[in-house]
Amino acid sequence: MKFKYSIFYVENVKETIEFYNRAFGFETRFLHESGDFGELDTGETSLSFSSVSLMKQLGKAPGKPEPSAPVFEIAFETNDVEGSLKKAIDAGAILVQGVRQEPWGQTTSYVSDPNGYLVEICSPVKVET
Repeated sequence: MKFKYSIFYVENVKETIEFYNRAFGFETRFLHESGDFGELDTGETSLSFSSVSLMKQLGKAPGKPEPSAPVFEIAFETNDVEGSLKKAIDAGAILVQGVRQEPWGQTTSYVSDPNGYLVEICSPVKVET
C-alpha cells in the first residue's frame, strides 16, 4: 500500500490550482474539463482538489477550513523559507506566522491559502551528528 493523494474540497478548483502554481511553483498534473477535480504534480503523492459542489452531488457535506483552528496542515519543505513565504504572499496567500527559528532546528512559517487551508513553509530539520 502507498499514500497516493490528499484531496482538498474547494469552491473553485481551477483558481485554486492556479494559486498553487504561482505561490509554490507546482505544475498542474491534471484538471478535468468539468473543473470539478484537479491534481498538482508534487512528487509520488499528489495534492488534489475537488469542488465542494461535486462533493455535495455525491452526498457529502464538506466543512470549511479555518486557519485559526486547523484540524490539519500541509507542509512544503524548502531551503529558502523567507523567499518562498514572500512568493506565496505575493500570489495571494494570507500570512499566519512569519519566519521563525524553532528549537528543534527548523525554520518555519505559515500561510493560509485562499480557501482557508493552513500551509507550512519550512526548512529541513537540521539533525546534529
